[in-house]
Amino acid sequence: MTADSEPSKRSAVVLAGGHSTRFGEADKAVADLAGTPMIRQVADRIRPLVDDLVVNCRAEQVSAIRDALESGTHWTDIDRDQTTCFAVDPVPDQGPLAGIATGLRAANGEYAAAVACDMPFVDPGFLEYLFDRAIGHDAAVVRVDEWYQPTQAVYRTDATAEACERALERGDRRIVEALADLDCVVLEESEMREHATLETFENVNTREELEAAAERLDADRAPH
Repeated sequence: MTADSEPSKRSAVVLAGGHSTRFGEADKAVADLAGTPMIRQVADRIRPLVDDLVVNCRAEQVSAIRDALESGTHWTDIDRDQTTCFAVDPVPDQGPLAGIATGLRAANGEYAAAVACDMPFVDPGFLEYLFDRAIGHDAAVVRVDEWYQPTQAVYRTDATAEACERALERGDRRIVEALADLDCVVLEESEMREHATLETFENVNTREELEAAAERLDADRAPH
């Protein structure tokens, strides 16, 4: 957090540093999804909730992701006022735990939503609820069938970055190790379903899943 930042500000970190091994040779972050790059689909959903947007990725991804976020943009007042920056992992290929830490270190807000770039159905209303639940704590994370959903969660930036860094220093890349070191609000599935569906956590890992997601997005846009 910068010295002149407002503690009440909210940030978002989009995690895009993976190698998309199940997707083929292309980077799924910038893959076309129903006419829009997938990372742009995610960013457009969460921009209205936050004051600044951070993209965590590898150095070689920056140019293509910047183009994906900016090409064809019809700027709104929100876009003009909002800062977007890139946070490149100092040591690549250390997994989402390192990506979260790097992204949170670049965020200006006291709290930040971390969302994977391959979650095109992320529910902004549910993220708003997670921001509210995180207040006074270090994190708000959903647990479904004993599995945490840490790549769509809200974190207190400084405390969580420090917890992630401590886990990495111990040689542990599991996100649950950092969560265990935090004052974490855990939302069980029953509470989550009062505000969203499991669709918000769906991710796109393969070409087939990309095609299925495109069909659903096109269907949602079609006049009824």
